[in-house]
Amino acid sequence: MIHDSIQNAASALSEARRTRTPCSRISERFGISSLADAYAVQELNTREALAAGRRLTGRKIGLTSLAVQQQLGVDQPDFGMLFADMECSDGDAIDSHRLIQPKAEGEIAFVLGHDLLHPDTSLAELMRAVDFVVPALEIVDSAIEDWKITLVDTVADNASSGLYVLGKNPQRLSALDLALEGMVLEKNDSQASIGVGAACLGNPLNACLWLARTMAECGRPLLAGDVLLSGALGPMVTATAGDRMRMRLTRLGEVSCHFI
Repeated sequence: MIHDSIQNAASALSEARRTRTPCSRISERFGISSLADAYAVQELNTREALAAGRRLTGRKIGLTSLAVQQQLGVDQPDFGMLFADMECSDGDAIDSHRLIQPKAEGEIAFVLGHDLLHPDTSLAELMRAVDFVVPALEIVDSAIEDWKITLVDTVADNASSGLYVLGKNPQRLSALDLALEGMVLEKNDSQASIGVGAACLGNPLNACLWLARTMAECGRPLLAGDVLLSGALGPMVTATAGDRMRMRLTRLGEVSCHFI
C-alpha cells in the first residue's frame, strides 16, 4: 500500500505538470507524511524524466532560510533536480504557459569544474571544485493548488522547481565575500525583494556543502558541469505574463527575464 501511494502521488504530480493544472495536496490525498516518502515520490519522477530523455544538469537547494526552517519545523534544507530544458539565458522571454503558478527568487548559482563524490566532502574540496559563480533567477513553480504546500508536498514536487535563468558574467570565488553579497530583485522596475548572502544558511557556500554531501549520500553525486542553485537570498515574488524581473547583486552583477 505504501508503494502504491508513492506511485500514485508521483503520477498525480507528473500529470499536473504535463497539463499545467494544479492538483490538491498529495500529502493529504495519498497519505504521504514522511520526508523519506516525499523524496521517494521525487525520485520516481526523476527516473521517469530521465527515461523520457531529459538530461540532469544540476540541483537546487530550498529552505535555506533558518526562519523558514523553524516555521516548518525542520532543521535542514531540501533539494530538487535541475534538467537541461529548465535553463534559460539572461534576458530571455519566458513563456508563462510552460508554468503553472510561477514565482521568482534571486539567488547565486555555482557551476562545478570537478566531481564531488564523497559524503564527507570538505569545504576546501567544494571551493576547489567550484569553477565559477553567476547571478541567477530561480523561477519556482508549484503543482499544488494555490501554493498551499506542506514540507512533504514541496519535496515530492521536486522542491517546487520550475525554470532558472543564469547570468552571463562568470566570476571566481576568490574575488567574492558571498555572505556580504547584497541582492535587490525588481519587478517591473520597482523593488520587490531584498536580501543578502548571509540569509542563505549564513553563506551560500554552506548550502552548497550540505548539498554536495547529501547528494553523495543519495547516490546522485554532483558532477563537473553541474549547476547548483544555492537558495533564495530574499522573499519570492509572484510572476505573471507581462512582468519583467531583474535581480542585481553587489559584485556579481545582474540577471533578468520577462514573462510573455
